[in-house]
Amino acid sequence: MQILQTIQAHVAAMRLPLYAVTLSAVAQPDTPLMLILHWHGFHREAPMRLPGVDIPLRSVAGSALQLDAPWREVEALDDAMLDAAWKLGAWDLERVTHRPWWRLNAPLEETVNCHRAFACYPGEADDRHVVANAKDQAELVELAALRGYVRWLFRPRACGIWKEVDDDDITLEADNRRSSPCPVKPAAFDRHRPGKRLYRLGRAGTFILRGGRGFQLRPASD
Repeated sequence: MQILQTIQAHVAAMRLPLYAVTLSAVAQPDTPLMLILHWHGFHREAPMRLPGVDIPLRSVAGSALQLDAPWREVEALDDAMLDAAWKLGAWDLERVTHRPWWRLNAPLEETVNCHRAFACYPGEADDRHVVANAKDQAELVELAALRGYVRWLFRPRACGIWKEVDDDDITLEADNRRSSPCPVKPAAFDRHRPGKRLYRLGRAGTFILRGGRGFQLRPASD
């Protein structure tokens, strides 16, 4: 599964910093995946420049990419996202399991969240949000409504805006990446148990006490 390579290729093409990366999958094997790259950048509403006229800036739309790679277990998607998040210097990876929202009295928020997870924004102009290359988008949203879905999210330090945050992560290399294999393993998945799983990847090198004193923490030896 080429998630890390896909992210790196689009970063090189866009030449913009990333704010976040999300991946969404229907809780059913071998269904297409939706990878969304959320960019941090702005452009003018119109290319023209008029003297004395302040043309407002607009945020750059994200890039939604349908991935058709085969998969059988959610843990395999966990593994691919853990690898990408680890190599790109993310502090953590979040996995959220959502139950089906096509049911009586389901909150509207669940419906909206599902549409957004698959880069679908009903009633809103396409160019205001996500530029989608997703031929099965409508089918994925419908299937997620009936089967439930899983969404992953991480915020990369490498090729992202988070490299400006000084969190004293001792696992990072000079370029805000990690070249070693990810030491964190996927957790068992149960689609009947909705909720959040947080994989902690970074490690702080200094522990600050409330009184201002700090202690340097050393990496644990294997």
